[in-house]
Amino acid sequence: MPAKLHTNRYGKSRVRLMRLTKHFDHHDLDEWTVQILLTGDFETAHTLGDNSKILPTDTMKNTVYFVARQTKSTSMECYAQELVDYILTRNPQVASAEVIIESTLWKRLTVDGKPFPTAFMRGSDERQTTTVARAQNAPFTITAGLDRLTLLKTSNSAFTGYIKDSLTTLPETTDRLFGTALKAEWPYAPEAIASAASSPENAIDFNKVRDHIRDVMITVFAKHDSLSVQQTLYAMAEAALHHTTLIDEIYLLMPNKHNLLVDLARFGQENPNHIFVPTDEPHGTIEATIRRA
Repeated sequence: MPAKLHTNRYGKSRVRLMRLTKHFDHHDLDEWTVQILLTGDFETAHTLGDNSKILPTDTMKNTVYFVARQTKSTSMECYAQELVDYILTRNPQVASAEVIIESTLWKRLTVDGKPFPTAFMRGSDERQTTTVARAQNAPFTITAGLDRLTLLKTSNSAFTGYIKDSLTTLPETTDRLFGTALKAEWPYAPEAIASAASSPENAIDFNKVRDHIRDVMITVFAKHDSLSVQQTLYAMAEAALHHTTLIDEIYLLMPNKHNLLVDLARFGQENPNHIFVPTDEPHGTIEATIRRA
């Protein structure tokens, strides 16, 4: 029975990039992990072994570094747009290009009570993310986000009134630890992207938007009187949408990282929510996409 190629794409993954930007009185440091994925007229590479339309993935790796050296962009999103444009303008056989970037956090060292201009320390496991894509002669799509933002609150968290059956062993509580590792993604509205492309005055400050959305969600997490992970997730997303008109929806994933109360009664001790065992597995998985009404 004959076969037909249905869909395909290829590219280069896990391209590691450390970028140092030198200013007169300080340095800035970015560590990015870049992935490039291309779709296009590559059928004969699969069916005939004809590589005449294939841009080598090693060339893609080199392109990551070449564009990084010449760019003046301060955000992943703007750099990714330049990278996409560079590939599309030089490869008409490529129908569309997608660039996914993950940023590792580095923090400036504090020395003698002040931020040191040229020394850094690795931050938490949190990652900043973006996905930028464009087809030939089409506008960009830009999604930004963050991942592995580990949060925990020790008050104002309850879980009661849920279904109980013969297999339910979980006791109700109005005082529990609430831990999660937040993942959030927000696509920028097409109108905002088009407006930014039409005029430099309307350019989007992607770093500022990410920082503000992050701060807003963290604030809600800390202050919210939580009756469930779902309720807090919704409140955080609602606050993010209220904060900016540049996005119309946001996706949040909030695993419920359990902290199990240790039974100290057998040792003759009380444990009024003081001693816990933190666990990663198994954990609850709560996710939702909230859109502007």
